[in-house]
Amino acid sequence: MKKTILPDIVKAGDPVLHEPAREVDPKEIGSGRIQKIIDDMVKAMRMAPGVGLAAPQIGIPLRIIVLEDTAEYIGYAPKDETKAQDRRPFDLLVIVNPKLKKKSNRTAFFFEGCLSVDGFRAIVERHLDVEVVGLSRDGQPIKVDASGWQARILQHECDHLEGTLYVDQMVPRTFRTVENLDLPLAEGCPKPGSR
Repeated sequence: MKKTILPDIVKAGDPVLHEPAREVDPKEIGSGRIQKIIDDMVKAMRMAPGVGLAAPQIGIPLRIIVLEDTAEYIGYAPKDETKAQDRRPFDLLVIVNPKLKKKSNRTAFFFEGCLSVDGFRAIVERHLDVEVVGLSRDGQPIKVDASGWQARILQHECDHLEGTLYVDQMVPRTFRTVENLDLPLAEGCPKPGSR
């Protein structure tokens, strides 16, 4: 049995997470190098496990994101929470050079976490409806219209490509350890949910 060596997930503080990533030359997408980066990202995301990963999170400053949410992952969360989040399973998406556009002014406040900021969560306001265009892993144009939790994941991952972490966008007094996730919010903090 050959052991798979996965790249480490880079943690907050590493400059690669705090600087804008570079566009991938569309002619390079089919190359072995780019395909290996994508494969490594998918493996690292699934092993963590997480629902999204951007190339800077494995130390590569390129504009590539991967995301996937499975029925199994969703099954671990309370049903009322996943309903409020409008969280539904979706198949693996690989988007190279994504460009995100907000499709409505509807927003929601929910707790978010990040594989690069292990062990913590905070409430972040995100748009509920977005469109992302880019290129698929085989270099073909791709367009994703997303709502609810999938829209949140897309915004979170696209932020990584701009050098932005969720902690840069969070409602500061909601920042907490995972162990304290169920404690009440401080007075004046927005309650999780749609607006």
